[in-house]
Amino acid sequence: MAEPMIAWRVAAHGEPADVMSVEEVPVPEPGPGEVLVRNRAVAVNFPDVLLARGMYQERPPLPFTPGIELCGEVAALGPGVDAVTVGQRVVATAIGVMAEYAVVPAFSVHPAPESLDDAAAAAFLIAYQTAWFGLHQRARLQSGETLLVHAAAGGVGTAACQLGAAAGANVVGIVGDKAKIPVAEDSGAARVLLRGDDWIGAVKAEGGVDVVFDPVGGKAFAGSTKVVGFEGRIVVVGFASGEVPPVRADHALVKNYSVLGLHWALYQRKRPDLVAGAHAALTRLADEGAVRPVVSETVPFEDAAAAVQRLADGTTTGRLVVAVGE
Repeated sequence: MAEPMIAWRVAAHGEPADVMSVEEVPVPEPGPGEVLVRNRAVAVNFPDVLLARGMYQERPPLPFTPGIELCGEVAALGPGVDAVTVGQRVVATAIGVMAEYAVVPAFSVHPAPESLDDAAAAAFLIAYQTAWFGLHQRARLQSGETLLVHAAAGGVGTAACQLGAAAGANVVGIVGDKAKIPVAEDSGAARVLLRGDDWIGAVKAEGGVDVVFDPVGGKAFAGSTKVVGFEGRIVVVGFASGEVPPVRADHALVKNYSVLGLHWALYQRKRPDLVAGAHAALTRLADEGAVRPVVSETVPFEDAAAAVQRLADGTTTGRLVVAVGE
């Protein structure tokens, strides 16, 4: 019989604080092409909210373990896996990692940057890969261009600000309240505007922008179409507002801009070579101090449900990370 472990579980869909609970379950065994990781830290991501609500693009059967991003050490290897070694400190992503141990696909496992502690490393993979692919693979951001980042004090927003600044772009951040302004500024935004003010007029007055990084959707996307310039690119990353905006092809034609979708997980499946290359580049930037996840708080394992709920309620800045084990 497999050894038991503690895991967070979702038995019904709803708000995270209402549907997440701790259970004892067997430690999973890695199959072919899989890696068993003993978790040290698990980052909280917005997909955790959507998974709890049953609104994510993937809907694992109930009951399931939430959590999609971790830092830990390799505990065992499944058949055919030789890219990592037992005991190696790694980062990885897969649904079902909010537990003491997790089985993840070998293709999702990467060496943890030595310059980052466990909490920062746990929050490194998804946000920075998303920002990297959005800015460089999709938008082809160039030095000297102006980049507008929505939700610039959030996890992926701070990553986009840091990477934009590292690429030599002029970064403009949009945030929801004044308390979040310093977070965006510290992440590389040269100018930070409040969502509730006339940010559209302010950006227009400065000549518009070349690239928009939008994890919000809704009114944020609609405003972006008004400020994006000639041959500009709007990268659609997500819909944290809960509203999927319509894309007007006639408007894109008249203004000569592009709307680019980004589903980073597809790159893991279709172009893992690009993901590995991006991880190497991002690790170098982390080692140089050019990028570092903004971890606002590390919470104990028993407070994971409350942390996911805080993200759902939109009250967080930077990243929340759940500590696992000792």
